[in-house]
Amino acid sequence: MRSPDTAVSGIFHGWIVVAAAFVVTFVGFGSAYSFASFLAAFQAEFGASRGSVSLVFSLAGFLYFALGPISGPLADRWGVRVLTAAGMALVGLGLILAGRASTLMQVYLAYGLGVGLGVGCAYVPALGAVQRWFVQRRGLASGLAVSGIGVGTLVLPPLATWLIAQLEWRNAYLVLGVLAVVLGGAAAWFMEGDPASRGLHPDGQRPAAGSVPRRQEGLSVREAMRTRPFRGLYIACLVGSLGVFVPFVHLLPYAVEHGVPATAAAWLLGAIGVGSTAGRFLLGGMADKVGRERFLIAMHLGMAAALAIWAASGTWLALAAFALVFGLFYGGWVAVLPAVVADLFGAKHVGAVIGVLYTSVAIGTLAGPSSAGFLHDVLHDDLLTIIACSAANVIAAAVLAVMLKKPLAGAGPGS
Repeated sequence: MRSPDTAVSGIFHGWIVVAAAFVVTFVGFGSAYSFASFLAAFQAEFGASRGSVSLVFSLAGFLYFALGPISGPLADRWGVRVLTAAGMALVGLGLILAGRASTLMQVYLAYGLGVGLGVGCAYVPALGAVQRWFVQRRGLASGLAVSGIGVGTLVLPPLATWLIAQLEWRNAYLVLGVLAVVLGGAAAWFMEGDPASRGLHPDGQRPAAGSVPRRQEGLSVREAMRTRPFRGLYIACLVGSLGVFVPFVHLLPYAVEHGVPATAAAWLLGAIGVGSTAGRFLLGGMADKVGRERFLIAMHLGMAAALAIWAASGTWLALAAFALVFGLFYGGWVAVLPAVVADLFGAKHVGAVIGVLYTSVAIGTLAGPSSAGFLHDVLHDDLLTIIACSAANVIAAAVLAVMLKKPLAGAGPGS
């Protein structure tokens, strides 16, 4: 009779991978979301409209989500450590070169390509690695890993605003770029892609004597793409992300236009970070208990409701309330989405499947914030944009409610 698997004593290495992924997302997305702190400086330096400057962020966002179908398979071939290290180096280089730009086009190339390609190289491989190390506590682990985005949003935009005031925007980017290379490179060293590399099963179980770690199962990318749940996730992510990333670019200038000082407005992004961090820590584990698919639908509805608060807000206090609530549901959405993908399609090819799915988010990220900027240039008001962002998340929730089914046979939570 085969002996049962045993739990690993001491710290399970999967949690070290989670911590490394936390730092990667902190550096990558914290750097990306600090862009709003530089928006006014770019407009003044290059005499550009808000729409043309917003396109810088949209281009970067498009790239770091669109690169997933490439970075996922490359991580399988070259290793997640190599991809995340390269990505963090690109993020740092992009920030440093953006600080040396003499035209807006050079900012597009430096920030858009550097940060966009850098996050794209690191994000999906890091997320995929976390999913493979856990099954029973996958929602919690995923939430902790991506909570780096929330903490980065809390810390780096206010830090960027302070650095701009002290050093001017060019030197502020130099400091952020060096920070990205040092912290991101150190985190990449601890990334590992599969518990089998340490002779373990997911969740810290050691194989019984005489056995070897079992291969994780799951659908291939092509098989997953043919399913109804994948199509539902893709449509929902595309529509929802049209509105999800608009606040990260336009909340700060919106607040300034409504009489909030720039230094106080920068903390609104920090408030999104606080809410987002709470959402990832608290809601990721809750999703494991109440059902991750149902939870994903609730997150879209929560973001829609929060955006309605923004539409009715004009003071710093009201905007801060919006930012906290929006961040809470946004954080839950980011935390649970990769876990839902692993539940539905299995863990074997989860990085590649997530990468393909995130091309939908890439399209939404490219179109949403930039369209909001150009619409503001025409209307000189953001109300219509905010209402559209809320409606997009209601539609995304409806699509998920119709299209998502039970986990596919042979690719469920135990795979």
